[in-house]
Amino acid sequence: MNTIGVIGSGLMGNGIAHVSALAGYDVILSDIEMARAEAARATIQKNLARMVAKGSVTEADADAALARIRLTTDNADHAAADLVIEAATENEGVKARIFQSLSLAPHALLASNTSSISITRLASTTDRPDRFCGLHFFNPVPLMALVEIIPGLATSEDTKAKMHEFARRLGKTAIEAADSPAFIVNRVLCPMLNEAIFALGEGVGSVTDIDTGLKLGANHPMGPLTLADFVGLDTLLSIMQVMQAATGDPKYRPAPLLVKYVEAGWTGKKSGRGFYDYSGPEPVPTR
Repeated sequence: MNTIGVIGSGLMGNGIAHVSALAGYDVILSDIEMARAEAARATIQKNLARMVAKGSVTEADADAALARIRLTTDNADHAAADLVIEAATENEGVKARIFQSLSLAPHALLASNTSSISITRLASTTDRPDRFCGLHFFNPVPLMALVEIIPGLATSEDTKAKMHEFARRLGKTAIEAADSPAFIVNRVLCPMLNEAIFALGEGVGSVTDIDTGLKLGANHPMGPLTLADFVGLDTLLSIMQVMQAATGDPKYRPAPLLVKYVEAGWTGKKSGRGFYDYSGPEPVPTR
């Protein structure tokens, strides 16, 4: 594989483009508006500069990586890619419409960065279910070492092997998960975050006390409410809804406070407000 297409230039998409370009791939990064794609490129440039300052990459390598990224608003440009990774919003209908609109090279592989939706079902909306796979990166992509590879029912062994090789070239550790709701990490993690929000809503503890309790009592690197803000409260809500719908198990019911925050547009760090207010130099608890 030489060229990677990335559909969606948001938090996950620009991170995937960043690590792919740094690994030597040519990258086609698309979004529905050029302004969004250009903002993503500026974010990548800033993050690469931070890596140069820390000495983890050379300035020459950072410049070369940035030069490998081509921006577009036309998904037809992904016909030049060997692997196309969809990193759009966590909405099955949106993802299906994207897949159905693509005209890819016959040999091209297709992947979704979904964090919870059935890979088999998404694959069935494409013209290449045997060359389709889940490829779940974690935020922030340049820093997080893990990738979940999720084969669907029709995914071929060759496709799976190429996904593992892609992850290795990016310098990531890959784990393989069954095509089960939320896969491995989010199956365990998201109910914990949801329970922390239940505890906050029920007055069991404040934002600070809940986060401090899990950091010091469970030795977590960050508290669950901070992590929920980083994940995106809208994304967390979508995952919980998918898990509840797929399993019918009430233990996956989204916390009412989570629903209310998303309805208010308080989706976490990316919106400037979630369980913390990010408008100042340091995050401040909002409850």
